[in-house]
Amino acid sequence: MNTIRKAQKEDTPELAALFNRYRVFYSQQEDIPGAINFIRERMSAGDSHILISCSEKGMLTGFTQLYPLYSSTRMKRLWLLNDLFVLEEHRGKGISKQLIAAAKNLAISTNACGLLLETAKTNQIGNQLYPATGFELESGSNFYFWNNQQTKD
Repeated sequence: MNTIRKAQKEDTPELAALFNRYRVFYSQQEDIPGAINFIRERMSAGDSHILISCSEKGMLTGFTQLYPLYSSTRMKRLWLLNDLFVLEEHRGKGISKQLIAAAKNLAISTNACGLLLETAKTNQIGNQLYPATGFELESGSNFYFWNNQQTKD
């Protein structure tokens, strides 16, 4: 049975290795020093909430990272569930559902109006997981993105 808890500074090296694998999964180049720096910065600044899954032996098996946002119309906090990753060898054991349940508990405990997430249309696992855990596909809105990393045409 895995346990879910908030990540601590001493988790940084192992968490950064997980975070690096997450990024590689999304076609980014491996960058352990960058991952360590990014995780350290998030923890130091307190601008994200990272929940980790630990095996019985204390090994990190997955994580989710949430960022606080605010809904002006609801006048409440809203959490962006930005990252969710479970090591391949630990998938199918309900860890993702445990991490999502912990994220929901965070939203409840902070009096947030909800959780928001985005996933690719091609993410078959995520597109089955999220509705199964109570998320609804938002069909009434368009999602736009402005990319500051300009490319030359």
